[in-house]
Amino acid sequence: MTQDSLNDFELSTRQQALAQLAKEEKFPPVRPFVNAHAHTFYSFNYKGYSPIRFVVEARREGLEMGGIVDFDVLDGLEEFWEASRLLDLKGCVGIESRVFVPEFSDREINSPGEPGISYHMGTGFTTTSIPAKAQAFLDNMRSTSAQRNQAMVKRVNEFLSPLVLNYDADVLPLTPNGNATERHLCLAYARKAGSMFPEEADLRKFWSEKLGVSQDDIKDLPEGRPITDLIRAKTMKQGGVGYVKPDSGSFPKMAEMNEFVLLCGAIPTFTWLDGCSSGEQSIEELVEVGRSTGVAAFNIIPDRNYTPGQPNQKLDNLNQVIQLTKDLGLPLLGGTEMNSPGQKFVDDFASAELAPHQAVFLRGSWILHAHSTLQRYAGMGYLSDWANNQFQDVSAKNEFYASFGENFSPRGDERLNDALSSEMGASEVSDLVAKVMSA
Repeated sequence: MTQDSLNDFELSTRQQALAQLAKEEKFPPVRPFVNAHAHTFYSFNYKGYSPIRFVVEARREGLEMGGIVDFDVLDGLEEFWEASRLLDLKGCVGIESRVFVPEFSDREINSPGEPGISYHMGTGFTTTSIPAKAQAFLDNMRSTSAQRNQAMVKRVNEFLSPLVLNYDADVLPLTPNGNATERHLCLAYARKAGSMFPEEADLRKFWSEKLGVSQDDIKDLPEGRPITDLIRAKTMKQGGVGYVKPDSGSFPKMAEMNEFVLLCGAIPTFTWLDGCSSGEQSIEELVEVGRSTGVAAFNIIPDRNYTPGQPNQKLDNLNQVIQLTKDLGLPLLGGTEMNSPGQKFVDDFASAELAPHQAVFLRGSWILHAHSTLQRYAGMGYLSDWANNQFQDVSAKNEFYASFGENFSPRGDERLNDALSSEMGASEVSDLVAKVMSA
C-alpha cells in the first residue's frame, strides 16, 4: 500500500488501502486540536487528499476532531463517515457554496468585490439519502457550477490563446467525480502551459505577456501557488477577462440554501472572512439575517486572521466575533480549508493568538460530532424535534451536545446504535454514553 493509494480516484482502491493501513498503523494519542473545515479532492485539496486520506492524516496528527467541507457536493460523505468510524475519529461533514443576501445587496460581505454575495455553509450532514426537494437543490448547485466553469473557460481561452483548455479533456480528469472549481481551472492552465513551453524562459515570457506582469513576478513555475494564484487573480477574479459580475439571480438566496440544509437534517452555518468588509463590519445585523432563516452555527478560518506576534485589526476582529458566537450560543467551527497551496493541516491552537479560543473551537467541534452521531442513528440532531422538546434554551442544548461529543468516540458506535432511541430523554442518553464508553 502506498500513500497515493489513499488518494486514488477509484474508491475501491482507497478502501483497500485504508483497510490495510487500519490493521498495521498505530496512531498517536489524541490532543485537543481540531480541523473541522478541510476541502477534499471532491472540490480541490491542494495535496490531493481524498476524504479517506484526510481521516488518516487527522489521526496521524492526533486531532480530537476532523471535518470535511466541499463546494456544491456531498460526494465525500459516506466515504468520510466510514473511514472516520473505522479509525475512531470524531467528525462531521459539510457543504459550502455562494449565496445572495438581499438585505446586504449593496454591501460586500465575504466574497471580495461582490456586494450581496456570501460564502455560506451547511454542517453536520449525515446521509446522501435526502428529500426530493433537497436533492433537486443539490443537483442544481452542481450543474450551475459546471455551467459557470465552462463559460469562464471559454472567455479565458480567448484571452490566453494559443493556450486553450478542453474542459472535458483537461479539467475533468483532475477531479474524481466531475466537480471542478476555479482552482482546478488554474491548475489545468498552468499544467498545459508547462507542456506547451517546456523551457522555463519561454514559459516565463508567455505568462508575463499574457498576464501583463514583469517576468520577475512569475514565480514557482510551472504550477506552484504563486503562478496559479496569479492566473486566478488576472483571469477569473474581478477585473479579469473570465469574470462576470454576479447579480441577484447568479446564486441561490441564503434563505433557500438554509432551507436545503434543514431539509437534510443538517445545520445552516454562517461563514466569516476577517471582519474588514462593510458587510462584516455589521456582523450582528448580518448574523441576525441568517438566524432568521435557520443559521445555528458559525465557521471561521483562524489562520488568516492574525499575524503571529503582531497585534492588528484582524486579530481584534477575530476576538470580537468569537465573543459574539459565545454570546449568541452559536457552536463555533474552525479549520484551514487546505484548498490553496501552503495552508496548514491544522491551526496552531497553542499560539498566543489562538490559545485563548481553543476551548471554544473544541466545544463547537464536540457539538457537531454529537449532532452528526445522534442525527445519523436516531434523528436526534442539534435542530431535531427531539432536541427542541428536550431543552428549554440554547445553553442547555449546547451543554448536552458538547458533553456527548467530548465523551463519545466512534469506537462505541455499534453499542450506542443498538441501544439508542428517540424515546429516551437527554439524561438517559448521557447515561447510555457513559455505559457504552466504559464497556
